[in-house]
Amino acid sequence: MSVAVHIRNIEKRFREQSVLHNISLTVEGGELLALLGPSGSGKTTLLRTIAGLEFQDGGDVFFGDINARQLTLRERRIGFVFQHYALFRHMTVEDNIAFGLRARPRSQRPSEHDIRSRVFELLQLVQLDGLEKRYPAQLSGGQRQRVALARALGIEPRVLLLDEPFGALDAKIRKDLRQWLRELHQRTGHTTVFVTHDQEEAFELADRVAILNGGRIEQVGTPTQIRQRPENTFVADFLGQTATEATPIAQILPMKRKPQ
Repeated sequence: MSVAVHIRNIEKRFREQSVLHNISLTVEGGELLALLGPSGSGKTTLLRTIAGLEFQDGGDVFFGDINARQLTLRERRIGFVFQHYALFRHMTVEDNIAFGLRARPRSQRPSEHDIRSRVFELLQLVQLDGLEKRYPAQLSGGQRQRVALARALGIEPRVLLLDEPFGALDAKIRKDLRQWLRELHQRTGHTTVFVTHDQEEAFELADRVAILNGGRIEQVGTPTQIRQRPENTFVADFLGQTATEATPIAQILPMKRKPQ
């Protein structure tokens, strides 16, 4: 079942440097939301904070009505997909996908028969059935990323988080996998947040886009809303011609008065 993620007033510092400034954002249940922005804008730090891989210095993350502070990392049930796959090289595709299920406490672990059935379902879902006995080194980059996604889905996550999931792939494979991921999301309905610096990727995939800059959210909206009505100069400049083609920036931002 899809769960909403509520991010409330998140602050994060690394030593003396503040990297997230009072971030508040809601990701609706079943929504696919992109975190878009330049390098150093805080996208990955926010994603890792949702996952529990970073601890915030202020504010809270809720999964539905549950404050994530009350949950262990395992109890958050986050499916996380990294840019560079993070597969176990010594394990087959089948064992990589099954890892999260086999790592559960004995009282919560499915039977080996159920685990194999789940792996087979996931292999079909990501269109890799027949490759279960291969090792990561025997797969293409696109296939490895599909295995990583199947492994993340294998734990039946509350929320799916993807950090630049196609960043290590060439342009043709990236485009094919974007379309595939969108179709997969429509079938599974997981609440999904993904990080990207690629505007085309964000606008093609996401239901809504949150644009970050310097650890702050500059604008949140649908791709159409953001393209047609950038809310400030940063968003307009960041999007470049994408924004100004639809709505001239002079119509959006207050004009400076000429000196009298």
